[in-house]
Amino acid sequence: MRRSTVIPLTAAATLLLTATAASAHVEAVAEAAQAGAGPVAVAFTVEAESSTAGITGVKTQLPAGLAPSSVSLTSGPDGWVLSPTADGYEVAGPAIATGVDAEFGITITQLPADTGAELPFKTLVRYSDGSENAWIELPTSSNPDPENPAPAITVAPAAAPATPAAPATPDAPASAVPSSTPAATPGDSTTADPQPAASTDDESSSTGLVIGAILVIAALAGVTLWLRRRRSAGS
Repeated sequence: MRRSTVIPLTAAATLLLTATAASAHVEAVAEAAQAGAGPVAVAFTVEAESSTAGITGVKTQLPAGLAPSSVSLTSGPDGWVLSPTADGYEVAGPAIATGVDAEFGITITQLPADTGAELPFKTLVRYSDGSENAWIELPTSSNPDPENPAPAITVAPAAAPATPAAPATPDAPASAVPSSTPAATPGDSTTADPQPAASTDDESSSTGLVIGAILVIAALAGVTLWLRRRRSAGS
């Protein structure tokens, strides 16, 4: 009876310890993160898994498109500093108390414009006893819930580019404004030629002068003839 009771209790304890270790993970949270925008503040929480050693550092691989120089440390455990690496950064310092989670924050200057809906940060957690835990697995279609997932932040799509306003049309110069009076076209019978009209007026004036001169001469000749006849009759 006693032996049968001890075996289930031992199995339950083992199962509980296994579940507790599996539930530990690294979380990353960024509020209002948007592709192509920045700066973006990211808060990390690293859950302690060891019952005998404290966390001494966290090494992170940055997603494609992010340079190590774009990351800076904004908060963390006392004495922890950020050091750039070839493909990311490491935040490390004196070991914190055993069983205590490590919390720190970073600021990213600007996110890539072509990033997806999630941005993963593959992470390696180091302990004071030399042990390490890797949180580097990414979800796939065949394994959507990996055992050791990499922490990731949710990213909104990039903002649509602003449409430039159409340039104002400048006022047209006076010479460019079309006239309301249509130009005369060759063969248009409705348009009078001013030059022929002037010639006709000149010819009419000349004819009138000639006729007037003839009439005056004729009148003078008649008066002269009448005077001569009168003188002849008087003598």
